[in-house]
Amino acid sequence: MNYKNSVPLLWSVTGFYLVSGCTTGNPEKEQTDNPNILILIAEDISPALGCYGYEYSTTPNINRLAKNGIVYDQAFSTAPISAPSRSALVSGLYATSLGTQHLRSEVPFPDKLRTVPELLRESGYFTSNRDKTDYNFDPEGRWEHWSSEITPWRHRAERQPFYSFINIGPSHEGSVNILQNYQNYTKNLPEELLHDPALVPLPPYYPDSPENRQIWARYFDILTVLDQNVGMVLDSLDADGLMEETIVFFIADHGFGMPRYKRWLYKTGLHVPLVVHVPEKYKHLVPDFSKGSHNPQMVSLIDLPATLLNLAGTTIPEYFVGTPFMGINTQEREYAFGARDRADDMFEMSRSVTDGRYFYVRHYMPHLPYIQPGFIFSNEKESFRELRRLHLKGKTNAEQEKLWNKKPVEELYDWQNDPYELNNLADDPAYAGIKTGSKNQLHNWMIQTHDLGLLPEAEYMIRSEGSSPYEYARENDNFRVENILEVAEMVGISGEQELLAKLKDQDNAVRYWAIIGLMQLEQLSSETTKALTQLLGDPSPSVQIAAAELLCYPGSTADTKSAVETLERNLSDERPWVALQAARTVLLAGEKARPIIPAMYRKLDTLYGSSDSPRKFKDFNYASFTGWALEWALQELGENMKVN
Repeated sequence: MNYKNSVPLLWSVTGFYLVSGCTTGNPEKEQTDNPNILILIAEDISPALGCYGYEYSTTPNINRLAKNGIVYDQAFSTAPISAPSRSALVSGLYATSLGTQHLRSEVPFPDKLRTVPELLRESGYFTSNRDKTDYNFDPEGRWEHWSSEITPWRHRAERQPFYSFINIGPSHEGSVNILQNYQNYTKNLPEELLHDPALVPLPPYYPDSPENRQIWARYFDILTVLDQNVGMVLDSLDADGLMEETIVFFIADHGFGMPRYKRWLYKTGLHVPLVVHVPEKYKHLVPDFSKGSHNPQMVSLIDLPATLLNLAGTTIPEYFVGTPFMGINTQEREYAFGARDRADDMFEMSRSVTDGRYFYVRHYMPHLPYIQPGFIFSNEKESFRELRRLHLKGKTNAEQEKLWNKKPVEELYDWQNDPYELNNLADDPAYAGIKTGSKNQLHNWMIQTHDLGLLPEAEYMIRSEGSSPYEYARENDNFRVENILEVAEMVGISGEQELLAKLKDQDNAVRYWAIIGLMQLEQLSSETTKALTQLLGDPSPSVQIAAAELLCYPGSTADTKSAVETLERNLSDERPWVALQAARTVLLAGEKARPIIPAMYRKLDTLYGSSDSPRKFKDFNYASFTGWALEWALQELGENMKVN
């Protein structure tokens, strides 16, 4: 069977291009009784594919995979952004349990735990990864074979089953939001495969402008190139005589790389394709399997690691939190959970839960707008530039204006009657029972999974020094998760006096969340201002920085000199997570940060890479994110600074 079109293709995952074609393999490497397992993972796509009913989409290879397999209609990522999602896929644990929920970070992985490829290798599988890892912890030694090849299984021993995780381009947000990238990826697409912008199904979050239609049509062109790359891998598998020996999963890490999708904790950010090719000899491993069928069962991508081990006949570790949906002793899940935390230099914390129909979101930093000021939401990306242009011209409706507003404390949507999540039912008395039930499920999940988002990033990195955040959260009585969550749930609800009392708590995290709660109030008393000023000398850097941020807010009557000096002190901290939080707060402080411009330049000098480095900053991690925040702050203060 032929899985690709005949036109030449551009293949990319990490920014380089490779003209590639199908090659022949080694048919003598016969298969054992254990199934081969192949994961094809796309970046930044929603299930807008032909096999999901999108006639506008041109994805014949993925459609053919679905025709010979099964389509899961309700599959959800654990996070609307890549690194936390991929962390869960490789570890079998929620990123919020490992402390890997921020994009990006460098978190110690517990020595006593094993990742999926390590566990499968120990059970006899040849394991391989193609290109990207992005786990927020060290990937070295996790995979037996790690390369850019699309046929890594050819390196296995004879009769050895394989597990291959293939990152497949080119659907990352940069391919659509930057015209030159789009042109590079699609230059070999025949004109007849290009999508007509006039016919594009434009989401309601976007004003109907020619530019928006063009951007969205490009995304579907990119999906066609992605589909061709899928076909190349499947052709190679077929040429090696392995299609009927291999269970193939096609998934995505999260939704489209567009505003109101990627980084947004909604269905648009979490709903992903899950298409599985199941050979005839392994159909007994799939409950109620029928070739070409659609399965309405709700699946979270946290279930995939347990499912893979189940299919391989390998024991699932007790610490895995997913429920296998294939293999023996399968289970159906009742709820799927999601989390959004820091993305690049933009801090955030929201959590979600769905039962497949109702979707509940709790925002723990509702004062932060959906689109914050900074580089990742800048005009460098065409979709943000066009939305910003229309927003400034007053050509956006009430729904589209939500992108720029502060967030509600709670959101509740009925996906059955409101698939685009346009009508927030959180304050509707008719849905009070549903909201309460969802809140309780989310509350219990955060406690049971030891949600490390309840500690500021710098706080849990400091507390877990010499160990790992995961171990700290389970083995140290100082992480009073229920007490901290109680105060976090006061954010947006409780009044000044209740929160003021929490500023005196012995727990750094409780004091931190009390400050976040006070950020939601329009005015603060002199008593609260005095208490915040005292916290500028708090033992916790995160508490210091949060107090300084609030004292610098517009309308504050405080003398901000001490607050800005506190930011300067923490900005010079050598611990990158402390400096990043301080840098972001400097940006938000705006004009009040002007006195520390020299300190900002000094910090930037420590972040830049060498002159012969391909990157501007030392790394695409804390150095870049801290640098972006400071460069943006300097730009806003009128300095001759370009952020890129």
